Amino acid sequence: MLATLGPDRDSAATRYVDIRRNLVRFFEWRGATTPDEYADETINRCARKVGEGEQIRDLASYSIGIARMLVRESARERAKQALPLEEVPEPSIPPSEPGDSQEARLACLRQCLAQLSPKNRDLILSYYQDDKSQKIRHRKNLGRLFGIRSNTLRMRALRLRQKLQLCVKGCMQSP
Repeated sequence: MLATLGPDRDSAATRYVDIRRNLVRFFEWRGATTPDEYADETINRCARKVGEGEQIRDLASYSIGIARMLVRESARERAKQALPLEEVPEPSIPPSEPGDSQEARLACLRQCLAQLSPKNRDLILSYYQDDKSQKIRHRKNLGRLFGIRSNTLRMRALRLRQKLQLCVKGCMQSP
């Protein structure tokens, strides 16, 4: 593959590094979870094509085309794994550590909630209201209220919950 990038080894290596860097950026811009791995997979696919004897005039452009296909593949895989909002299980409350009092946990939770912005505090408190079908309707209304899609709302709530859990854990461990 290096032979297709340049006449001498040094210029080919420099071109390879540039192509890889651009691929990593490409995958970062598209929100890939591991842009380096996707870039490597793209280069591997390009190398396989070159090894099979395919004539490629511009490897940089060709690799971007392969990268686009890889993004589509990964999107299809994620879509297969995604669950509708109604089917996502409710998060469970982590078990209390021995010696933790419910009052202390509640005090820590209140303290951590106070550290959130008013908008985030309202979002997380509203997100876990109601039961069953009421909860689903309520979350749809929340999405409209905040001007975001249901998946985005779910991800924000997940991140806020994780942040609160870390804060409460830290609060409980502090003397």
